[in-house]
Amino acid sequence: MVLLAQETRLFKTAHFPVRFRYTRDTTTAASRREFGVVGPIPATTLSPTKGHNICTRPAGYMSNYVACDLGAEAGRIWLGTLHDGQLTMSEVRRFENLPIEDKDSIQWNIPQLYHETLDGLRGIGTYEEPIDSISCNSWGSDYLLFERDGALISPTFHCSDPRTKSVLKKVLSKVPWETIYEETGVQQEAANTLSQLFVEKSKRLSRAEHLMPVADGFNYLLTGVPRAELSLASTTQLYNPLTKTWSERLLKAFKFPQNLFPQLVAAGTELGPLRAELIKETGLEETRVVTSCSHEVAAALAGLPIVEGEHWAYLHLGTSSVIGAELEVPLINEETRSLNYTNAVGYGGTSLMHKPTVGLWILDDCRRFWQDKDRALDGDLLIHLAGAAAPFASLINPEDPRFLTPGDMPLKIQAYCKETNQTIPRKPGAIFRCILESLAMLHRTRIREIERITGRLIERLFILGNASNSLLVHFTAGATEVPVTVAPADSTAIGNVVVQALTLKHISSVDRAREIVRTSFKTEVIVPRPSAWNYAYETFLKLCSAEA
Repeated sequence: MVLLAQETRLFKTAHFPVRFRYTRDTTTAASRREFGVVGPIPATTLSPTKGHNICTRPAGYMSNYVACDLGAEAGRIWLGTLHDGQLTMSEVRRFENLPIEDKDSIQWNIPQLYHETLDGLRGIGTYEEPIDSISCNSWGSDYLLFERDGALISPTFHCSDPRTKSVLKKVLSKVPWETIYEETGVQQEAANTLSQLFVEKSKRLSRAEHLMPVADGFNYLLTGVPRAELSLASTTQLYNPLTKTWSERLLKAFKFPQNLFPQLVAAGTELGPLRAELIKETGLEETRVVTSCSHEVAAALAGLPIVEGEHWAYLHLGTSSVIGAELEVPLINEETRSLNYTNAVGYGGTSLMHKPTVGLWILDDCRRFWQDKDRALDGDLLIHLAGAAAPFASLINPEDPRFLTPGDMPLKIQAYCKETNQTIPRKPGAIFRCILESLAMLHRTRIREIERITGRLIERLFILGNASNSLLVHFTAGATEVPVTVAPADSTAIGNVVVQALTLKHISSVDRAREIVRTSFKTEVIVPRPSAWNYAYETFLKLCSAEA
C-alpha cells in the first residue's frame, strides 16, 4: 500500500467530492464475501426482557447502528442491532492498519483506512435495511490536519515517528512539567499530541484550518462537521479536564494557533447526516453520524456490565497495556504526577485515571525468538506448556529496562534470573510461565497503588482487549485477589453502539444499557482462591525494590 504523497486533495467535505484511488464492487453476495462484507443483517431470536421499559421505540422495533472501530493495528466495521431488549453484534469488515515507512518517517495510511471504512459502509448499504447511526472510535495521540476546504494535509505522522525522539526536553524547557500536568492531568509521553505539535512545521500549520484526533477526523470526513469529542480530546495533553475546555494557558505558551482546535462536544452528540455524495454512494439515506466515545478505551468502558455502587478497575491488555479506575472527578496532584497517571474523560463526564503498564510485548518477543530458531510455538501450545511448568520457580521485574527493547528475550530472562540467584528457566514452558506470573504480580502492584491513591478498595477488575491468554487472566485474578470479569472481545464496538443507542434515546438510561449488555453477551468471571501468591509476591517486591 502506497500513499500518494502528491495528492493533497484526497478528501473533500461538504460540497466537494471525495476522490478515490480504487473502487470495489460490493453489490453482489459473492463480491461481499470476497471483500470481507457479510450479511444480511442478523435478526435476533432471543426472547424480550420482561418487566422493563426497554427503549423509547415501540416494542419489537429493530434499530441498527454502525461502529467504525479504528485500531492502531487493524480496523473493523461492526453492525449492532437492538431488538426486543437484546443487542447483537456482527463484524462486517476487517482490515489491516499498516504504517508507511517513507525514508526516515513513519506515517499512517489515512486514505487507505478511509477507503476501507467506506467499503464497509457500502457493503452495509446493500442490505437495504435502515441504519440509524454511525460513529467512529480510534486510538489517541495522533491527529489529522485539514485545510479550509476540507482537504487532508498529508502526511499524517505516526506517534512513533522519529521527529519526537528528543522533543520532551525541548517541550519542558518552554513550560515546566508541573505546569503541564496541572493543566491537563496527562502523563509525560513524547507521543502525545502536544509533543507532536511542538515539532510540526510552521508551513503545515499555516495551511491547516482544523486539527482533528483520528476518530473525530473520520466523523468529520463523513459529515463535514468539525467537532472533537471529549474522551479523545482529553488524551492530547492540550485539554483541561477541570475547566472542560482546550487549555488556553498551554496554547498561548506554545503559540499554537487557537483556531486549529475545533469545538468540543460530549459523547452522545449528533453531528448530522452523511455528506450528500456519501449518501448516494452508500445508500444510507436516513443515517445520522453521532459522537460516541471517540477514544477506544472510553468506548470499551461505556459498554461494560457494571454493577452500580461497585468499585472497579480495568486492565486493557495489549502489546502495551493500560490499567486504571473510573472516578467521579479528575485526580490531579503531586502523587498522580510522579506516578505518571493520566486523567482522561469517560462517558457521562467521568474521569478515567489510568497509566501504561508492561503488556504482552515480552511474550510476543519470545515467540519471535523461537520462531527465528525454527521452534515456532503457537499461543495455545505455549499456554499448555506454561500451565504444566512448576509455579513460582523464577520471577522477573517486567519493568526492568532490558525487557523494554526487542531481541533475544528468552536469553535476557535467563540472564536476569541468574543475576538474581533464581532458578534459570530453560524450556519455553518455564520461560512463558515466568513471564505470565511476573505480569500478574505487576498487575497486583498497580491495583494496590490505585487503591492507595484513590482511597478505594477495588472489588472487581474488568479485563479488556487481548484477553485470549486464559492463563494470564487466571494468574491476574489469583495475584490481585480480586474477582476478574473478562469483557467481550468486541467490547469497544459494543460500547460505541451503546452510546449511539443512548444518544438516539433508543435505550432509556445508562443502567438499562448495562442490563442489556449483561443479558446480551456472555462474560467469564474468575473468582480468586487462596493460594501461594502472597508468599511469591514478597519475592517479586524484593526483586523490584532491589532495582529501585
